[in-house]
Amino acid sequence: MTTLGHRVPELDAAARSQLERGAHTTMLGNGNRIVIELSEALARVVPVDGPHFLYASDGASAVEQALKIAFQYWWNRGDVGRQRFLGFGGAYHGDTIGALSVGDGGFGTALFEPLRFPVLRAPSFDDPDCFDTACRMVAENAASLAAVIVEPLVQGAAGMMLADPAGLAALGDACAEHGVLLICDEVATGFGRTGTLFASEQCGLRPDLLVLGKGLTAGYMPMSATVASDRVFSEFLGDDLGPRTFYHGHSYSGNALAAAVALRHLELIEAHDVLANVRARSDELAGLLHDRIAPNPAVRDVRLRGLMGGVELAPPGEGLRWGRRVCTAAVERGVLLRPLGDVVVLMPPLTITSPELHRIVDTLAAALDDVTRAGS
Repeated sequence: MTTLGHRVPELDAAARSQLERGAHTTMLGNGNRIVIELSEALARVVPVDGPHFLYASDGASAVEQALKIAFQYWWNRGDVGRQRFLGFGGAYHGDTIGALSVGDGGFGTALFEPLRFPVLRAPSFDDPDCFDTACRMVAENAASLAAVIVEPLVQGAAGMMLADPAGLAALGDACAEHGVLLICDEVATGFGRTGTLFASEQCGLRPDLLVLGKGLTAGYMPMSATVASDRVFSEFLGDDLGPRTFYHGHSYSGNALAAAVALRHLELIEAHDVLANVRARSDELAGLLHDRIAPNPAVRDVRLRGLMGGVELAPPGEGLRWGRRVCTAAVERGVLLRPLGDVVVLMPPLTITSPELHRIVDTLAAALDDVTRAGS
């Protein structure tokens, strides 16, 4: 989530400067200069044709916005039969009800199953035929599908499961061919995490709706955005407060402080050529993991795209919680790692240096040795 690290002087200054102008004004019927400037800057770089922006405070809220927009898009066009969504196995899109519905459960969500709406479900990314199956499902169900939602390249909460860019490109083609909207959830993958500013770029995708969050403000402040293409946006034009209006908004949508930090963050990514560092450090990290971590018998798999990776462990029995134990051992050595079940997440700042990468991998190797020596 943190892209440039902590206490970045330029980002700190952006927040202080905006405080002198005003911390927040509602976007409900109004605008403010810094959000307009942020939107203009984002419009130049997002992989969306004719982008329009609706802001929220977190990724799940931005996903909810995308689902509602996709649903109402077809309603405004008079095609009221398109009310279904297609998601993927292993998907995670947030913890609100709509986001839970298009996600694939897990992490204690069974309790809320009665609240979730039904979704067509393609296989997870670990199935080599998942995109062929998804494309076939789009073709067979196009008349009832409002949209397909997918995490481009990496399913983070699923344990850093990786996708084939060609398969994602085929999915985009299928959606375009059959007139189904495509929602790309880049809350986790956006803003350089996978080696390009947006993961969709590596797949040749131009989504109808793009969901952004986390790295939008460099991890400094809560802010997210739903980006709609001009084709989608145009279907909501009409009489003021008329039947085509999208009646949706948040009190803190387009928070000025967050927008000021987000704008400066976008400028720094370009000015400091952060993406070049991501690509270089990703290659280095891949080599370190291959040499130091993958051969360990306690490791089942290593997955990495850009600086978004996971080390899947192979505990000898059920319920040993090796992921948490390895991360605890790493923290004791001064390196903060996070477990997703028995997958150790590697998501360092995009500005990480070579010595810092070596320290992470050295610490992870030592933590693995600690846990395996302790046994069950």
